[in-house]
Amino acid sequence: MEREATYRAIAFSDLMDTPILIVHVSGRDATEEIRRGQARGLRIYGETCPQYLFLTAADLQKDGFEGAKCICSPPPRTPADQAYMWSALADGVFSIFSSDHAPFRFADPQGKQHGRAQEGFRWVPNGIPGLETRLPLLFPHGVLDGRIDIRDFVALTATNPAQMYGLDAAKGTIAVGADADIVIWDEKPPFPLTNDMLHHNVDYTPYEGIELKAWPGIVMSRGAVIIRDGQLQAEPGRGRFLPSALPAPARPNRPEDPTPYFVEPVSDVLP
Repeated sequence: MEREATYRAIAFSDLMDTPILIVHVSGRDATEEIRRGQARGLRIYGETCPQYLFLTAADLQKDGFEGAKCICSPPPRTPADQAYMWSALADGVFSIFSSDHAPFRFADPQGKQHGRAQEGFRWVPNGIPGLETRLPLLFPHGVLDGRIDIRDFVALTATNPAQMYGLDAAKGTIAVGADADIVIWDEKPPFPLTNDMLHHNVDYTPYEGIELKAWPGIVMSRGAVIIRDGQLQAEPGRGRFLPSALPAPARPNRPEDPTPYFVEPVSDVLP
């Protein structure tokens, strides 16, 4: 189903000359369709998430209700899909590495274990928390393990998203006039990821126990240190809304032909 949906989206994108970003790509089948579109010169962009690099269908089959911690859409796939996704990150199929963050609590009647959740997976709130673990998972398992280059890491997590969303005037780069958003990583002896290391208001992480070899030591936002040695120092209210411009990747492939498809002349429509 994911492959079919991706194929159709790319076909419509080609027909309408409208670039698209296909998000939450989970495995080989859909990724191959993106590769085909890109090979034809279409402006097809892909995004994937940590759950498709670090979780598999086996995580949905954990004892009791534990599998509910990993319910998301699309679901995690096979170990073979997982390996393919890593290779697609390395060779440029994906432009963005996001989190698809959904902060439902686990032991909470308003969260994963609400009233009808025990009746079946379709009643379990869909999505998993992943915002704070996105970079700490990708940096050691991607860069330090040699799966992706450090430049790929920066592009996937900062430069490309800023460009794709029209925010590259201030974000995604270290340059005079930009916002001085910087992460300094501390390499460490291997240690397990645990939920008590995180700052989110969620009582679990689906990545509990995954071994890491680095952690953000200092995080700067707009030149100010907001995290040091794992301690949050940001003051409430310091966030700032950023309006986005029309990004270059969203411009059509054929700007010389501005006539839209399937638009009838007004005189043929009105009585």
